[in-house]
Amino acid sequence: MNAVSNIVLVHGGFVDGSGWRDVYDALKGDGYNVAVVQNPTLSLEGDVAATRLVLDGLDAPAVLAGHSYGGVVITEAGNHEKVASLVYITAFAPDKGESVATLIADLPPGAPVPPILPPNQGFLSLDRGKFPSSFAGDLPSAQAEFMADSQVPWGVDALNGAVSQPAWRTKPTWYLVAGEDRMIPPPAQRAMAGRIAARTVEVPGSSHSVYISQPAAVADVIKQAARV
Repeated sequence: MNAVSNIVLVHGGFVDGSGWRDVYDALKGDGYNVAVVQNPTLSLEGDVAATRLVLDGLDAPAVLAGHSYGGVVITEAGNHEKVASLVYITAFAPDKGESVATLIADLPPGAPVPPILPPNQGFLSLDRGKFPSSFAGDLPSAQAEFMADSQVPWGVDALNGAVSQPAWRTKPTWYLVAGEDRMIPPPAQRAMAGRIAARTVEVPGSSHSVYISQPAAVADVIKQAARV
């Protein structure tokens, strides 16, 4: 029997919660109750509120997992009393006062630069032509192109949203590193994972879309966190 039976999945910027489908299916198949948060991605405050709303509706503790910008969301929302553990899937793991904006301002020299276009009416998007190679390098080209063409605009306020109380300071934490990520460089992922003292798993050859391309590996890390 699972120590923690509830899983809550939090997506990142430029995408929606549907990308979790195969991870969701894998976890459901193993007997977990799974909820997927649909972040508005307008502001960090709003996304934390959306996540807390899902957690409020649970009758037992949960593993809270976030991909990419979703790592910022779970860092704040993870202080909820029903969160038993945290899982960062190739995600930002900020400390107090940090945001995505501050973390990407200090990337390692020579790291790939995400093809984020200038803000348009307060929203960000990725260059569609560069989206497949930067965000989804290990997905079939047709799938990557669909993701590029179905992007969710990401609010500048979400990019700049700063964490006030990092949940990883008090909750058991796991981190999955994507070995060929061109959105968040693997050295930066490893550094964040080390800083938060996360139990770390690395998936070689995987892109930023590892939660889509290798759902079994992602589900396995989440299941580790459910055994707390």
